Amino acid sequence: MSDSAIDVDALTAIDVHTHAEVSRSGHGALSPELFGASEEYFKAHGHRQPTIDEMAAHYRERRMAAVVFTVDAEHATGHPRIANEEVAENCAAHADVLIPFASVDPHKGRAGVREARRLVEEHGVRGFKFHPSIQAFSPNDRLAYPLYEAIEELGVPALFHTGQTGIGAGVPGGGGIRLKYSDPMLVDDVAVDFPELRIILAHPSFPWQDEALAVATHKPYVHIDLSGWSPKYFPPQLVRYANTLLKDKVLFGSDYPVITPDRWLADFGKLDIKPEVRPRILKDNAARLLGLRKD
Repeated sequence: MSDSAIDVDALTAIDVHTHAEVSRSGHGALSPELFGASEEYFKAHGHRQPTIDEMAAHYRERRMAAVVFTVDAEHATGHPRIANEEVAENCAAHADVLIPFASVDPHKGRAGVREARRLVEEHGVRGFKFHPSIQAFSPNDRLAYPLYEAIEELGVPALFHTGQTGIGAGVPGGGGIRLKYSDPMLVDDVAVDFPELRIILAHPSFPWQDEALAVATHKPYVHIDLSGWSPKYFPPQLVRYANTLLKDKVLFGSDYPVITPDRWLADFGKLDIKPEVRPRILKDNAARLLGLRKD
């Protein structure tokens, strides 16, 4: 039984991948240098960093719900995060359309585990975001295992960035960001060692698309979100699997605000997706995974 305030039947779609880029005080989730690289990569020059209130209005107007998170990479970047409590509190004010995820840097050890439990039990957080490349850890590093254990026990999903990232692209040395940490095969180890953990592999996983499809096909609780790319650039094998073997495990995600749901959906509408599969990708699979359907 769901305690969600979201009326799933009234929604046109559920976007499982959006970013809280700025706090109430104007503090950015990443440094200006890394944000600038991301804007250049996505050709999103000068895009506004909407507040969570503005994000809620954007999605409510479109009759969509959205998962919202930031990234805690304090250990690797030295840049203070946006507080998970703030994200959760702001989403709670718009519980009809926003779903709060949190981000806890795995390097925080036991303190991070305690925080994760508190965020779910006291602040209504519904999942966790990891960005291995920015957080500078391998998903199968044992330092993260106590955190995964807590998330699995709490019964909420873990979303992992996979593939190349626009963060740091074009900056000398990539801003210190190592792409190797975002190989989805590293998450396969997590799926083996935590067999009940619900996992989302974020993005078409260039240059490891086939690896992501293999993991999601082999491990029953591994899903794929389609964020970060315009659908017109999706690899053909991703479209083929989304239409067939993975039709119940592929999720709509935009990567808002660098890619808007309007742009994503317009391009998705031109893809050769079976009519009976389209609503699963846009809403039904996410509603089931996030526990939004009332029994």
